[in-house]
Amino acid sequence: MAKTLFDKIWDSHVISDLGNGFVLLHIDRLLLHDLSGARALQEAVEKGYAPAQPRLVYGTPDHAISTAPGRTEKTFPPGEPLIRNMRAATAKYGIRLFDLGQDGNGIVHIIGPELALTLPGTTLICGDSHTCTHGGMGALAFGVGSSELVHALATQTMVQRKPKRFRVHFEGTIPEGVTPKDMILHLIGDVGTAAGTGHAVEYAGSAIRSLPVEGRLTICNLSIEMGARTGMVAPDHITFDYLAGRDFAPKEAMWDKAVAHWRTLPSDPDAEFDREHTIDMSKVAPQITWGTSPEHVIAVDKPIPDPTTGPEDKRAAWTAALHYQGLEPGKPIEGTKVDWVFIGSCTNSRISDLRAAAAVAKGRHKADHVTAWIVPGSERVKREAEAEGLDKVFREAGFEWREPGCSMCIASNGERVPPGQRSVSTSNRNFVGRQGPGARTHLASPAMAAAAAIKGAIADVRKL
Repeated sequence: MAKTLFDKIWDSHVISDLGNGFVLLHIDRLLLHDLSGARALQEAVEKGYAPAQPRLVYGTPDHAISTAPGRTEKTFPPGEPLIRNMRAATAKYGIRLFDLGQDGNGIVHIIGPELALTLPGTTLICGDSHTCTHGGMGALAFGVGSSELVHALATQTMVQRKPKRFRVHFEGTIPEGVTPKDMILHLIGDVGTAAGTGHAVEYAGSAIRSLPVEGRLTICNLSIEMGARTGMVAPDHITFDYLAGRDFAPKEAMWDKAVAHWRTLPSDPDAEFDREHTIDMSKVAPQITWGTSPEHVIAVDKPIPDPTTGPEDKRAAWTAALHYQGLEPGKPIEGTKVDWVFIGSCTNSRISDLRAAAAVAKGRHKADHVTAWIVPGSERVKREAEAEGLDKVFREAGFEWREPGCSMCIASNGERVPPGQRSVSTSNRNFVGRQGPGARTHLASPAMAAAAAIKGAIADVRKL
């Protein structure tokens, strides 16, 4: 029987069928961060549950830490107890922790692929909704709640209901100025934030196949913003080349066996999906969000939507979003003054993202009224960028060069956009208050964010 990529991984990890659509699933990797991970470890310890397979669990502090230059765990005091508890629990059970300043430290969804903790054909969970990022490697990865995380730590298993399958085709040549972030934002604007609910999404098509691994990770990162817990891209020679030689990748004879297995994972030609959707790449332009949901997105050269002409069931939400954002329908969004620019997060803080932003910033200077931050996704990204001189490019352009961490994406570490101020951000959510109470967030690609910093307003990067 023909199978999809998702089916092949799911079926190979089912321990037992529990009935009524539920199964007991084996989990290959557990990733922990300092918020949910630290709490789950502490709860497991308090209940007497030792981790079943400590060698399959990895941790890193990223959410509740400062990204200020020279930071320590004490720089953001509320985060210090979480980090200390995480250190104690991981040390007690022999769990590998990539601590602050150490090689391998960084945002959990950056270091997983970077270190090859994430491998094709594996199941991977983390107490974070953007765990779907790892699907860009051909893994079955999804976020879980705190009780599920404790259960998985204690048993290396999870009870799950099998979702339906949804395939999205991105077909055609990627236009100038368009990035993976623009592709996925365009899709969410096209189908809405509920389109993936109850589905595992596979991204396919000629445009996806042309993307490097880091672009595929960005695409999968926003799967949750479409309602899907997991998003996936079939592994291929681009994936294998990316993984070869990385820290936790299989070595020597095991590498050959692994690649041979990975080649069997792509969906069979006659595999059936419950839903399919196609995006024509010739119709995709650089994107910018205008409201308070990722589906509130338009091409940067289009006018701000008018709620009275929108879908009837969304008019109230559109009106409220425009009021919160301080925008008027019908006016161009390009040229809207911005106060902050944030380039970072598990969506867009990899080396390719920083290169794209630096290409725009080089030889230019940010607008005087804009505060612009560059937050690398990991210690390795930071060091690689510095070796290439990207930090110098950003500093000369007036940007702040900071330490790795989640930073202003979630504002859980004191790093916030002030109330009423407008931010162009490379992160994944523009919800009310996401970057701080009263903050107004516009999602965009790294190149678009850098262009906004230079112009001091939302700008079309193609014009730079």
